Amino acid sequence: MNPILVVALICASSVQAPDCTRETALDVVTGPAHTLQECLIQGPVLAANAGLGGGKDSYVKTRCEPRR
Repeated sequence: MNPILVVALICASSVQAPDCTRETALDVVTGPAHTLQECLIQGPVLAANAGLGGGKDSYVKTRCEPRR
């Protein structure tokens, strides 16, 4: 099992980055990662592959969480 969970939070541009959480995000996309570096790269990639974020009305915030 991969030790890290990539969490890509797609948040409205009106939400400040510190306030962008799983609860306030418009969408949440998750995936596996082996390392922290891989996690940080994969967040925006996951969102882009899902067709989310990157517009003028939203942005992607990447979180790296340990698997439970």
